[in-house]
Amino acid sequence: MMAAPIESLLNEICESEDPIEELKSLRTAVLATPVSGLRQAVSGARLEIIFGLLNTNDKEQIEVCVEILSRVLQALEPIQLAQNYKTALQSGLNHPNDSVRLLTLTQMGRVAGHADGVTQMLNSSEILRDVIQCISVERIAVAKEAIAALSKLSNTKAGLDALFRSDLLNKLKDVMLTNDIIRYRVYELIVGVSTVSPVCLGYCANSGLISQMLEELTGDDVLVRATAIEMVTSLAQSQHGRQYLAQQGIIDKISNMIIAAESDPFSSLYLPGLVKFFGSLAIMDSPQQVCEKYPVFLEVVFSMAINLDPTLTPVALDTLGVLGRTVEGKQVLQKTGEKFTSVLKRMSKVAADGATELRVRCLEALAQLLTLPVEQQTDDLLLLTESWFNCLSSQPMLMIRNISTQPFPELHCSALRIFTAIGCQPWAQQLMMDTPGFVEWVMDRSVGTGKEAKDSSGHMESAAADPETEHRSLPSPKTSQEKHLKKQDTPPPNTHIQKTYTHRDTCNIPIHTCTL
Repeated sequence: MMAAPIESLLNEICESEDPIEELKSLRTAVLATPVSGLRQAVSGARLEIIFGLLNTNDKEQIEVCVEILSRVLQALEPIQLAQNYKTALQSGLNHPNDSVRLLTLTQMGRVAGHADGVTQMLNSSEILRDVIQCISVERIAVAKEAIAALSKLSNTKAGLDALFRSDLLNKLKDVMLTNDIIRYRVYELIVGVSTVSPVCLGYCANSGLISQMLEELTGDDVLVRATAIEMVTSLAQSQHGRQYLAQQGIIDKISNMIIAAESDPFSSLYLPGLVKFFGSLAIMDSPQQVCEKYPVFLEVVFSMAINLDPTLTPVALDTLGVLGRTVEGKQVLQKTGEKFTSVLKRMSKVAADGATELRVRCLEALAQLLTLPVEQQTDDLLLLTESWFNCLSSQPMLMIRNISTQPFPELHCSALRIFTAIGCQPWAQQLMMDTPGFVEWVMDRSVGTGKEAKDSSGHMESAAADPETEHRSLPSPKTSQEKHLKKQDTPPPNTHIQKTYTHRDTCNIPIHTCTL
């Protein structure tokens, strides 16, 4: 049992004037003891010894004490912390060392997540004021823990009442006055609480802080405006949040901001955020409804994709990919006709000869646009993806293959994702069989350079080469060569047999179960 050595070390620490060596020994002992054993080994009175040793300027001693307490306090129930260590916790919140504050806030978070612990916290408004004050600490990790603890507190009605219907609300508002950064940390807390439930949103709205945040959407400072858009996008993650924004006219306001951005020389600083907002809105609600009600959204996305800009184009490509991975999104894009066709051709050109990072973004977006799982396949959608693929080039198979053979592993992986995306679709399977040398290329381990590229080729090979099965699959290299010497019989077009494609590891190519 480790209880006796720990007790002995605590006695030695208590008697020592310079206990750093004893503390290190205690650290070793507690780290070697299971948490269940620590519950029996350390009494409440003894922990006060370690808390007391935090009151020093010796950084090494503080560090060792924090490590000991981080381990030992895990053994205590949250209610024990709240009842027996209230004074120590409050001291920790006001300690000048960030590690001590982090330790304390982590424990406060545990207490706030416990029903009885919340009651104890609410009985001490001073501790809650100190937690709020920690939001203004320079170190972001400390502020994040403070926000997390207050968010947990807000999961109860009593906690909401304490934060938004007492003097603590004034404390929040006072902390917001520190500077722009701290103000947005408080907004982060407010938005996080608001997304939990309509009731929580009601408390936050009644506090006046949400309306204050929304007013900053159209402020003079474009950087503040960009940050406000991020907060509003987070608020829109919940259905009740989106309903609130619609009721307040915020979605219409953001649409108008996109329109006005065309004449604003600084719009590149906040326009990506506006596009992300509508992209998120479209995916969570309905791509068709959002794009029909706010047509400027797609117009701007197309423009950003075609008019290459290092800030705007990547966001446009990501947005197109996110929209196009859904059936409804594909249909919305298809309805734009030649506009989207022009975008596809532009993406193809960038994928072929643009900057490497942008080429990867293009290929990733194309892979999402061309993905069509078996359960979603209809004749119309298969015609759609086939037409999009053919828009890329007069010889799109060759184009993608050429990209994948260039000496950049990220391009190789992204190109293979396109082949994986179309691999479940009958038209693509036939195209792969009809493309001279395709299977040989898939199985050629010398195509890629480096482990990542070679592994990716191996994944593609495992998907393509299975000539002994009775279902329609890509032929073996031998069969592929013979196909050009002697016409082979092909299975009926409606033959559907299960074959599993497993692409994993370095490229993180998604797994598809395909009907061939």
